[in-house]
Amino acid sequence: MPLDALLALCVFAVVSSITPGPSNFMLLASGANFGFRRTLPQLFGISAGFGSVLLGVGLGLGALLAAVPALHLALKVAAAAWLLHLAWRLGTARSMAGGSATLARPMTFCEAAAFQWVNPKAWIAAGSTMAVYTVAEAPIHSVLVIAVVFATAILPSLAAWAGFGVALREVLSNSARLRWFNITMGLLLAASLWPMLR
Repeated sequence: MPLDALLALCVFAVVSSITPGPSNFMLLASGANFGFRRTLPQLFGISAGFGSVLLGVGLGLGALLAAVPALHLALKVAAAAWLLHLAWRLGTARSMAGGSATLARPMTFCEAAAFQWVNPKAWIAAGSTMAVYTVAEAPIHSVLVIAVVFATAILPSLAAWAGFGVALREVLSNSARLRWFNITMGLLLAASLWPMLR
């Protein structure tokens, strides 16, 4: 892949990953509730999981979903159910770092990675990325490069969302404010379903 295309891919990765979406809302909430260090496994899980979605789409899973509408519908239903479950879990959390049984810990690496497979924003970004940046002359090689570069380039954006949550910890030390913050994050997470349902 030419250097200018790699640079464009990095810019696209940063810009697309800094915009609000389900994973970013979860990182913001995790940073606020658990701190940056405890959010790191979730952050790296998102990166690895999104890289795997890119690989899947680049190696033909997107075409399979387009060819089998029932499979695509099943994925959408699973995504909606999981996002609503997470939104409920987040919205009903009532205390920082584990006083509540509802949100007693941040997502693990594996949970965050698996979440990318039902994350509507991840699928939209993966489809767009592979359509624009895959090189026809070397499709497999370019898919691998895109997945690794994109998954790495999004780390600063993900860290910014978690860091912003950490910056809010002082403000959210008041239990009423934290409760409303978590409710708001839960509602935003649920609203992030809108692009998938249209």
